Amino acid sequence: MLTTDTIQRAPKALLHDHLDGGLRPATIVDLAREYGYDGLPTTDPAELAAWMRRGADRKSLELYLETFTHTVGVLQDRDAIVRVAAECAEDLAADGVAYAEVRYAPELSTERGLTLDEVVEANLEGFRIGADAAAAAGNPIAMKVIVTAMRQAARSVEVAECAVRWRDAGVVGFDVAGPEKGYPPTRYLDAFEYIRKANFHITIHAGESFGLPSIWEALQFAGAERLGHGVRIVDDITVRDDGSIELGRLAAFVRDRRVPLEMCPTSNVHTGAAASIRDHPIDLLRRLRFRVTVNTDNRLMSGVSMTSEFAALDEAFGIGLGEMEWLTINAMKSAFAPFDERLRLINEVVKPGYARLRSLESRVVGAGSG
Repeated sequence: MLTTDTIQRAPKALLHDHLDGGLRPATIVDLAREYGYDGLPTTDPAELAAWMRRGADRKSLELYLETFTHTVGVLQDRDAIVRVAAECAEDLAADGVAYAEVRYAPELSTERGLTLDEVVEANLEGFRIGADAAAAAGNPIAMKVIVTAMRQAARSVEVAECAVRWRDAGVVGFDVAGPEKGYPPTRYLDAFEYIRKANFHITIHAGESFGLPSIWEALQFAGAERLGHGVRIVDDITVRDDGSIELGRLAAFVRDRRVPLEMCPTSNVHTGAAASIRDHPIDLLRRLRFRVTVNTDNRLMSGVSMTSEFAALDEAFGIGLGEMEWLTINAMKSAFAPFDERLRLINEVVKPGYARLRSLESRVVGAGSG
């Protein structure tokens, strides 16, 4: 099995992480006090973290989303957003993440008068500050923003336009998130059409709590390049008693087209999309060589990091360094950053990083065999 130290040191790429799902508990308490938010269930950071995890782990996406009331509650001021974004960059870099696309719905931070553009600007400024601090600490990271529209709101076109306005400053794509049931991707076709006409990037939360129709609509109507979660694609795969496997037409399309699946194993267990890590479809899908990627989703709510996610997968499926590198390169190939930036990170950071770790492992094995 891989050691936690090896996993942490390995360069990792993250495509699906929510800014409002990854706050430090102590920061939530600080910001609540500073900005007069009095809705917290407790002001003890450790108790708050435990409360968040209990609240999220209720096997329901809708219940999982309720915990965000408190994180969004303290993200209504520019300085708060800047601080949280900066800490996000530093935390990810310290966990060995070399490239990250972190998403946030700017409409969630407009209760006190901030505009969509002001929220996105604060997010980008925080990432710049955090990435600079991380680089100074010896942990360089490339931070990008995905701008999200909330399904249950009616501002998707506005949000799409905002995303495109900031595309040259670090925003790399547009997303739709929130409850899947009752809010199919086809409700937001105007926004997706705007994004496509601007030659911009689309990822959509689909196939998490809702099944194959959600995935089909995201791909064929909305033009999604990646699927946020996409867990339920497994419903279109038949595994027979003799071990043979048959892909349905949608599953075959997803694999043939190399549609990236932004899988978040622990979060998927918490929302009820998978019964356990060991039962998670990620194992079957990686063995079938779908374009699988590993992600955190909400680090606070699910109590995870990229290191802990890979450790859980290694414990369940024995993925080893080779598969870890494959999953990381999958993510880099699927990233929304420009091609030359992706290629540079693969060739100058990811591959050399894994080569060094394999060399160290070989030396340890060689020393032990004497």
